[in-house]
Amino acid sequence: MLLAFDVGNTNIVLGVFKDGELVQNWRMETEGYRSADEYGMMIKQLFDYEGLRLDDVGDMIISTVVPSVLYTLQHMAMKYFKKRALIIGPGIKTGLKIIYDDPTQVGADRIVNAVAALTKYEGPLIVIDLGTATTFCAATSDWRYVGGAIAPGLKISSDALFEKTAKLPRIELDEPASVICKNTIESMQSGIVFGHRGMVEFITKKMKDELAEIDKSGKPVKVIATGGVANMVEEGIDCINVVDKLLTLEGLHIIYEKNRKNNDARKLKLKEEAWDV
Repeated sequence: MLLAFDVGNTNIVLGVFKDGELVQNWRMETEGYRSADEYGMMIKQLFDYEGLRLDDVGDMIISTVVPSVLYTLQHMAMKYFKKRALIIGPGIKTGLKIIYDDPTQVGADRIVNAVAALTKYEGPLIVIDLGTATTFCAATSDWRYVGGAIAPGLKISSDALFEKTAKLPRIELDEPASVICKNTIESMQSGIVFGHRGMVEFITKKMKDELAEIDKSGKPVKVIATGGVANMVEEGIDCINVVDKLLTLEGLHIIYEKNRKNNDARKLKLKEEAWDV
């Protein structure tokens, strides 16, 4: 079995693949203060509840945008699974040609999403990841990652209104019945939710126009959405073709398979080394 970790700023999504199929997935809060033992015991409880065995995990792969959590998860992998996890980063085979001023600045999650989307849906396409931040990534039909855009996510926008104003309250992210609202909470929900949809529509339209100029295949640009609030944002707009909530986990499995031969060699080397965990 393969255990995959998608570590975001707000949540860690982890999934178990068996024979190429995602058999189980969970979501837990990202907490930098947790120790390797805490993460290890939490995962053991999840495995026990689903009738899975830690010993059946043959390998692990991690994508993270939170560097402070990476060391902890690496240590947890060695202590509880006796595995050295594969980390998404420089040197990993993805099949993508990254057209970016500094390719190392592209977030691991954005690369993983692009690989998954191109494999499942083919390009040209735009991937919108609606999480803590809302990211837009553009990729061509010949697997070139040509850039994108980054905006504050719904939760960041909501928290900023609460933290940076004297009288506005903290609110639940929910869609009000109308855009014109008659109380403060619903007015904030209207501005945040409907405003975010408008932003997604505008950036998507502009990116489609630009991507059509970059990609000369003549194929229509597909728009794939993923992330924790993808369904909320997708409702009421028509620029998104597919909502795929498990896109990043599936991308991790695809990248693992691309690196499997090198990974097997890495595991053989590890057997010759004495790892003190």
